[in-house]
Amino acid sequence: MYDVARPSPGNALEETGRIPVLPAGPAPAGVPPRRPATPAEPDYTAIQASPEFVALRRRFRGFVFPLSFAFFAWYMTYVLLAAYAHDFMSRKVFGQVNVAILLGLGQFASTALITWLYLRYARRQLDPRVAELRARAGLVEEKRR
Repeated sequence: MYDVARPSPGNALEETGRIPVLPAGPAPAGVPPRRPATPAEPDYTAIQASPEFVALRRRFRGFVFPLSFAFFAWYMTYVLLAAYAHDFMSRKVFGQVNVAILLGLGQFASTALITWLYLRYARRQLDPRVAELRARAGLVEEKRR
């Protein structure tokens, strides 16, 4: 049986988790030696403490938390009605369609509505501020073709 705690020795990458470094030969004539790129990392702690980021998080939470709470309350109302209000939920609205079916379909409709509202809110209110923070921090991504 294979022991995952002690993998069998294989190549150097499997044993150490690192690719072995090969010594570099001399560079061709006229080619400057390559220097490893040292990416300047943004100061994430400073970004997180900035007033713009704090305002962005407040704006995000101000939309998401109340809407999540409202949806959870609506969902629990449906569950409690289904569990304890059988007469109300089985009341016919038209044909064979009762209140329970309409409220159940309302769950799907409200989920789609909340998703659409969040996407609209994020596109108009959050995304421009996120792009501004990224540009200020030097995290602007190149547009892919």
